[in-house]
Amino acid sequence: MNRRIMQLTDWTFKACDDEEWLAAKVPGTVHTDLLRHGRIPHPFKGTNEHRLQWMDKKDWEYEAHFEVEETLLAMSNLELVFEGLDTYADIEVNGVRVLSTNNMFLRWVVDVKPYLKPSHNTLQVRFRSPIREDMPKVEKRGYNFPAANDQSELGEIGEHHLSVYARKAPYHYGWDWGPRFVTSGIWRDVYLQGWKGARIQDLYVEQVRVTQEQANLAAHLEIESEVACDGVILLSNGEQVWESKVSLLPGINARSLSIVISQPKLWWSRGLGEAHRYSFTAQLVVEGNTVARSEVKVGLRQIRLVREEDSYGTSFYFELNGVPVFAKGANHIPNDSFLPDITEERYRYEVKTAVASNMNMLRVWGGGIYEPDLFYDLCDEHGILVWQDFLFACSMYPGDEAFLQNVRLEAEYNVKRLRNHACIALWCGNNEIDVAWGHYEEKLGWGWKQNYTQAQREEMWTAYERIFHQLLPEVVAAYAPHTDYWASSPMEDITGDASQHARYSSTRGDMHYWGVWHALEPIENYNVTIGRFMSEYGFQSFPERKTVEAYAESSDMDLMSEVMKAHQKTGSGNDKMRTYMERYLRLPTDFYGFIYMSQIMQAEAMKAAIEAHRRHRPLCMGTLYWQLNDCWPVASWSGVDYYGRWKAMQFFAKKGFKDVMLSIDGTSHTQADLYICSDALSTFHGELEWSLYRFDGECLRVEKRQVTGEANASTKLLTLVYKEWLEGMDPAQVVLKARLLSNGEIVDEKLHYMLPATELALMKPQITITEVEGAERATFTLMTDVLAKYVWLEHEVEGYMSDNYFDLIPGIPYEVAFQPRDSQAAALGKEQITIHSMTDYC
Repeated sequence: MNRRIMQLTDWTFKACDDEEWLAAKVPGTVHTDLLRHGRIPHPFKGTNEHRLQWMDKKDWEYEAHFEVEETLLAMSNLELVFEGLDTYADIEVNGVRVLSTNNMFLRWVVDVKPYLKPSHNTLQVRFRSPIREDMPKVEKRGYNFPAANDQSELGEIGEHHLSVYARKAPYHYGWDWGPRFVTSGIWRDVYLQGWKGARIQDLYVEQVRVTQEQANLAAHLEIESEVACDGVILLSNGEQVWESKVSLLPGINARSLSIVISQPKLWWSRGLGEAHRYSFTAQLVVEGNTVARSEVKVGLRQIRLVREEDSYGTSFYFELNGVPVFAKGANHIPNDSFLPDITEERYRYEVKTAVASNMNMLRVWGGGIYEPDLFYDLCDEHGILVWQDFLFACSMYPGDEAFLQNVRLEAEYNVKRLRNHACIALWCGNNEIDVAWGHYEEKLGWGWKQNYTQAQREEMWTAYERIFHQLLPEVVAAYAPHTDYWASSPMEDITGDASQHARYSSTRGDMHYWGVWHALEPIENYNVTIGRFMSEYGFQSFPERKTVEAYAESSDMDLMSEVMKAHQKTGSGNDKMRTYMERYLRLPTDFYGFIYMSQIMQAEAMKAAIEAHRRHRPLCMGTLYWQLNDCWPVASWSGVDYYGRWKAMQFFAKKGFKDVMLSIDGTSHTQADLYICSDALSTFHGELEWSLYRFDGECLRVEKRQVTGEANASTKLLTLVYKEWLEGMDPAQVVLKARLLSNGEIVDEKLHYMLPATELALMKPQITITEVEGAERATFTLMTDVLAKYVWLEHEVEGYMSDNYFDLIPGIPYEVAFQPRDSQAAALGKEQITIHSMTDYC
């Protein structure tokens, strides 16, 4: 082929005002390079974040020395390619300025053939301080844009909100779960690329109309040619070949082929079918020789956001290949504050966690990054739909022409880069800006607009509309015409009046519900405040003890210590956890008990929310909790902590997202309503069994009933009135166990208590564990002498159990299997497991 690549990996770096050069790792950041050399303490430990804010005020430079092999230098075109530069950078090749950059989210390509030689080449990348670069912009404007999570005071720059000016990951400037590390560095690959003759710059397989009978597609190619020539385009999917003659002119040539595939194998999200993908290969053949080639993997599917009038208001759900999909999943944030530290294994682990948790959608949230192709490839492979935000969150933004042009280039590049991925279900303009500003009614919003004059308000809202109502939808329509666009999350609709902005009473659009947690509303309100699509809601907890010990010393194990405050980014978070514990659980006896009980409280809250959302189908057609992951070890809303350790809520979410789930609603405190929530496309026929057990294990009552659950729907099966069901038995000493069976096999089972945990007559259990001989993976059976609540199996090997934080009824064995994170890890034995339960801590 007429293309060669040479990676540039041998780098040194220093602060521009220093003399000493140090070895650098590229891709990387200044923070991680200095850490490797022991020049700074670990940013995540203790309160070190506070002591490292000086770094973003400096300019930094990276330098590479390299030779260019003769075959590469002989290429008629030789380019320097940066897949990602963070963010303001000036690039010189052998002393000649060839490029200046101002956007972290763009791929930068520059012709360097005139400047390279066989040996003694020098490449310099000088990063200008994003703080010093953008400070004059806010000073010139004379007032701050609102930026709710810009931790400028921690960054030692007063009240100046600079994050809005840089096209750089917003969370770098701090968030209410993340630290403030405003990084600089070559954060993605950098290489030399040589080519001659012609190349295929882009191959886009447009899915014009896809049904189970036929896929009507159009393959769009961008071909760059050095000379005018005639040739043939051959396109193959491994089963069929399409051919088209082509005449090329020098420069960029756009060519298209119409494609029809009969009886195509469709791509389905997890739970609905196979996530099948075709490999489409395009070749440019000139005079019998293949001179250029490109390949993409594409899952064929028809997906749309359905917003139609119905009996509730206006629907908001995704339809995949004609099937309404109830979206189950979470919000995804970047996996690290230092992006080059995110390995392929970490991405694989996250997506496999989503699959293991029975999810079918992740929302890539607007305060992070456009993830690398690997992330979307994994979502394609495993059938995980992606709600993709553009990278704007919780801030107002400038509207000058330079900023808008920068945004347009960013949007065009990333929409084109990601448009072949079957997983992309939606492009969303921003996170929470419409609802935060509340333009059309004075009392709406977060109190932002009240800080500005009428002229300033109009200026900011005009900029908002230009970006989110004009520019971004234009880009999506032009480059991904079959993918829906939604301007802001949450929002009711673009109406141009007060009905545009999301409310908790909304019967259309999507909803972020934070009454539970931020407003300290009762958890029962999850069953009351339900929107058409719950794209955010959440509840905080601490990570487990091992994770806390990674950033704190034993002397810091106190909620009021400076370290704990530094790792609780929402100031009132610990108080809120305590308040909810007092209401629903019991207050722990020590700090480690608080960690454990915080996870239990979070899990119960998320269980209540997820099941309420699923029970209320089709009013509600999506539940994406905040948040799946963390970017550093911290107390947060995540279900999986920074080190990949599942919190209690992740196990509860796994159960709540089962494709066929049994749900027990006891919101009224006087009765239990039993439902089957099914995502299966066939009707469920089976048996419902419900039993009453005393805490000592005696079975007091058993009943059974044949039941039917509608396909792809929520069906109420039974109501148990406590007074009638208990018949005078003490509700503080009994538990209801319900099981859903099909052909004698357990499909799902749930336990239900008639009183909150604060009123249960719990005794300290004796729990035994035995290893199951001959099992394919480490498997254990647990038994208890009295009811054991929230049994946590703490294990020394990294990974997760098939279930954890569960309740045990005496006399009923419970089996769990262990999934190691590393397939090469040593087997887990029972001696490496420590068993905890609620009575150990309160």
